[in-house]
Amino acid sequence: MGDSETFGIEKGYGEEVVKWLNEQAKANGSKLEARLYGYIVSTKNFGDFEMFSWIGDVQIARKMINKASKRFKIKVIEGGYKPKERIFRMKKFDYAKIRKDEKTIGQIEFEASRFGKGEWEIKNEERH
Repeated sequence: MGDSETFGIEKGYGEEVVKWLNEQAKANGSKLEARLYGYIVSTKNFGDFEMFSWIGDVQIARKMINKASKRFKIKVIEGGYKPKERIFRMKKFDYAKIRKDEKTIGQIEFEASRFGKGEWEIKNEERH
């Protein structure tokens, strides 16, 4: 089982999509539970996203968020891509893809404090 907080849904669709994700997971017997946690990330190139966390299988989470993007015709952040280097840093990093209709349209690099209750912030973003 895994979890991630670097998944996002285009602003305005959060509650509807999270509800749909949970219903689909339950209907398919998948081990996935998604929750909004009241945090919005603003990007320069892609707009605003309501961030959500999930618990379950990462492959199922990625597959489901892509289906949601296609079904609702929205942009989503597919996170949980960890950096390969194993260097201890004062901040933690995570990488994400911006997708729309199963197509990757960009990438984001997130950063958060390793200590305390630091929210994820965008360190870098690029369009494809």
